[in-house]
Amino acid sequence: MKKLINSPEKLVDQMLDGLVKANPNKITRIENTNVIARTDAPVDGKVGIISGGGSGHEPAHAGFVGRGMLDCAVAGEVFTSPTPDQILEAIKKSDSGKGVFMIIKNYQGDVMNFEMAKEMAEMEDIQVDYIIVADDIAVEKKEDRRGVAGTIFVHKTLGAMAENGASLAEIKKMADLIINDIKSIGIATKACTNPSDGKESFLLEDNEFEMGIGIHGEEGIQKEEMKSADEIVKEMVDRLLEEIKDDDSEYAVMVNGMGATPEMELYVINNCLADYLAEKNIKVARTYIGNFMTSMDMAGFSITLYKVDDERLKLLDQEVDIVRK
Repeated sequence: MKKLINSPEKLVDQMLDGLVKANPNKITRIENTNVIARTDAPVDGKVGIISGGGSGHEPAHAGFVGRGMLDCAVAGEVFTSPTPDQILEAIKKSDSGKGVFMIIKNYQGDVMNFEMAKEMAEMEDIQVDYIIVADDIAVEKKEDRRGVAGTIFVHKTLGAMAENGASLAEIKKMADLIINDIKSIGIATKACTNPSDGKESFLLEDNEFEMGIGIHGEEGIQKEEMKSADEIVKEMVDRLLEEIKDDDSEYAVMVNGMGATPEMELYVINNCLADYLAEKNIKVARTYIGNFMTSMDMAGFSITLYKVDDERLKLLDQEVDIVRK
């Protein structure tokens, strides 16, 4: 295994310290925790917005801490949920007295630990509410769908609302609406390598790719023979469009790299994606391309469609000052 680390045991700790040292005017690390917070948290009169999960998805989640998005992000070990006590520290750090809203990806450990932290916070008289993001259409049962790159649209939409002074109830109402309008699917041409054991999470032959992968190195729904970028994009879009009923809406589109995919290839993907969506009469209002929620060094990408209206677009366009440039 070739990785630029010192030891697997110190990886997350040293990563977080390096992140803070690069952004000392924007973020701080709560002592003796893996919680990254805005330097001005809690912000007076504002609902706190927090999220988190296992490390290995950078820039998610700490990269989205700052004005207009997250007040705190909680980092677990690689692909491992943060513990309830750490999440509680993020809640307390974010609370200005207006309550805290948690954005949780639909993984059993994350849901259980964030809900436990909510109960602990409420015992300290802190109002807490949350939403569970489940945008991965590769999973057939809707209740089991994973939270993947579409979570970033939730961070941005709700983070902008909170910055504008929305109440906890107003943020919850919007959250309940938007999670039904965000759909994602991803593929991998190479699995990720876990630094704890140096093994790839699944094996692919040179002529194969994996359709419908998760962000923790999970295998997808099927292995397929390698195709051109255009053919892969069209298959993914066709799967996404099976979930979309309203062709008259506009969509924000995200092409998300999984960690080891060159930006050149992401733009090749978007070249076909934009044309094929137009062919399918899907109106694209905004396009975002880059690494937003990765899976360590996995090679591949995901596509997310987010149904938007004027209000949602205004929130997406609102200026932010976050770690990720």
